Amino acid sequence: MFDVIIKNGQVIDGTGSERFRADVGIKGDKIVKIGEMSGEESSRVIDADGLIVAPGFIDMHAHEYSILADSHADSKLRQGVTTEVTGNCGMSLAPSQGRGVPAVRSMLQTFGEAAGEIDIPWSSMGEHLDYLDKQGVITNYILLVGHGTVRASVMGFDDRAADADEMEQMKQIVAQCMAEGAWGLSSGLIYLPALYSDTDEIIELAKVAAAAGGIYTSHIRGEHDPLLKDAIAEAIEIGRQANIPVEISHFKLYGKGLWGKADEFLRMMDDANAEGVDVGADAYPYTAGHTMLRTILPSWMQEGGTEKVVQRLKQPELRRKAKEEISAGEVIFFKGVGWDGVRIVHSVRDESIDGRSVAEIAKKLGKEPPETAFDLIEAEPALRANYFAMSEDDVRTILKHPLMRIGSDSYALADHGVLAQGRPHPRCYGTFPRVLGKYARDEGLFTMEQAVRKMTSMSAQKIGLTGRGVLEEGAFADVVVFNPETVIDQATFEDPHQYPVGIDYVMVNGQVVVENGDYTGQLAGKVLRHK
Repeated sequence: MFDVIIKNGQVIDGTGSERFRADVGIKGDKIVKIGEMSGEESSRVIDADGLIVAPGFIDMHAHEYSILADSHADSKLRQGVTTEVTGNCGMSLAPSQGRGVPAVRSMLQTFGEAAGEIDIPWSSMGEHLDYLDKQGVITNYILLVGHGTVRASVMGFDDRAADADEMEQMKQIVAQCMAEGAWGLSSGLIYLPALYSDTDEIIELAKVAAAAGGIYTSHIRGEHDPLLKDAIAEAIEIGRQANIPVEISHFKLYGKGLWGKADEFLRMMDDANAEGVDVGADAYPYTAGHTMLRTILPSWMQEGGTEKVVQRLKQPELRRKAKEEISAGEVIFFKGVGWDGVRIVHSVRDESIDGRSVAEIAKKLGKEPPETAFDLIEAEPALRANYFAMSEDDVRTILKHPLMRIGSDSYALADHGVLAQGRPHPRCYGTFPRVLGKYARDEGLFTMEQAVRKMTSMSAQKIGLTGRGVLEEGAFADVVVFNPETVIDQATFEDPHQYPVGIDYVMVNGQVVVENGDYTGQLAGKVLRHK
């Protein structure tokens, strides 16, 4: 007797092999049979005639902040995502200790009023994982330890190299996090305080993660002209020296100065793999990125953390200096974008600016765009923005590359409640259906089988995750059933809080959590600890 049989579907098993017609039998949290099952009994039968049955999607690049505000945030689940790799960009929510506690609180301020509802009762990675276990999670969660969080714990936001004692403290923290269940080390080398670290520091910490069987993921030191080549080379060198698998996060060519050169930079990964360095990447299917507005400030203005930023913005002479550097193209993150390409996500103080560009807001206020941006950051240091900085042709070239996985670089949201605020990036709602519908079906950039592989087994293999990412007997019953003719994203930058269509059923650990496209309300996910 089976708990669930999914009948009459076309199975895409996640390996890249061609689809085949089969039934899928599930008992408990496992797939126990794939084949012809017309004579079998089951408590429940799902008819998947005309539909694709695939492994649940793995979001290779995610962030977990939002589920602390609402554990039922379902925007990932309703895309078919059943496992999320979080703690990316060097910004994990654990450990939360020492001088790093304000940094963790700052990350949670992303959600404005919701941040006031979030307690931080943990200090270690193990305590954080226990907290998530007790709360319950909507998808399976894999956590990385963030280099930036570790550095802040030991050194705060000081602009200097670590001394020998501080280096040893950081290594011990990474080792403890790995022992308590983290899957690797992440870095965000454009963000403070990680921006102040050198390559040797990262290598030494990556060696600790490697010794425990972990991976290294990186928001590299620059995705912009002229830093991209050296930044990719640095990630490769870290992998070589630390002997650790490397994942370059949200691979992109940021700013018009790099457009059209994707093949040149992708070739660097190919060459590294030919030399025996395990380097891959993930990407999302959009031409805009998303991060804090304060990244448009020079690094010296951000030293010391949020309070110091606000203090400096109150000083006219420092504002003048910052404005000069931005205008001269010395702030790399802003180079090649322009104020009309920076759009505010959500303001707690003034919702009328949600979705508006800094250029639009400045014009309305009768101010210069830099001064407007400074005022916005001073008033709301946690303010975030979408940055329109990539070309569609480059996005296609990157997505198609055989080493490229799919990662949304987003947190889960919902179209109601505290997480339904503002104009967030539509990737929170649409990444995976967009790859399937727009790029696989409509544009033929790759086959549906290849698209599913990029979302499933490729990510599982990179992480070292077994029993997920494939549809096979004995695997965990993380399953998505979708309509290949209708699956598509609906979220837009103008109206992002829209769920996709064509994702009919989702199962997490054998439980039906999306039925006929709607979330059933169950928290069937698990916190997956690295062993």
